[in-house]
Amino acid sequence: MVTGSLKILLGGEGGQGVQSVAAVVAEAAYAEGNEVLYIPNFGVEQRGGVSIAFLQISDQPIAAPKFRYADVVVALSQRAVARTEQYVGLRTVFLHDSAVGGVEDLLAGRAARIIAIPALETCRRESDPKVFNMVIMGALLGQTDAVSLEGAKAAVRGKMGARFAKQPELRELNEWAIDRGMALVAARQ
Repeated sequence: MVTGSLKILLGGEGGQGVQSVAAVVAEAAYAEGNEVLYIPNFGVEQRGGVSIAFLQISDQPIAAPKFRYADVVVALSQRAVARTEQYVGLRTVFLHDSAVGGVEDLLAGRAARIIAIPALETCRRESDPKVFNMVIMGALLGQTDAVSLEGAKAAVRGKMGARFAKQPELRELNEWAIDRGMALVAARQ
């Protein structure tokens, strides 16, 4: 269970899985006894546009649906960086895929920490790009106390149960991706 409040903003291109990650983390946080508020925000196009997810997790009732500054911002594309930078404050940890360039120059002195992880490159080299969003979720979990690892994996199993039943190897692949994302962010600590 989260102690205090955690404000997370995820941004990416439509189809990168930003909303799936937010929904799974929200479900896991709720199952672990937290107050949770998740607000999806899509661009003009659902696929191909920038998709943003506002996620708040707290041990107390959540007073407002949106926030000025995030504790953690996750950006998965250049356009997502542009859409999320307004939520960066001096205490914000900015997590992004290392394929997205210029983030350090743009946010230097504006964020508490900037962490680049090679999520997409790792998926391509070691596994399958289809689990990119699960690598990102693992990195988010590794950076925060949003939910437990087992809680997140249980939420993924709940969301993907029918597909996992038909293709058991997908469960292993998704769980590997979560673990790999946690390891990638741990290596940057």
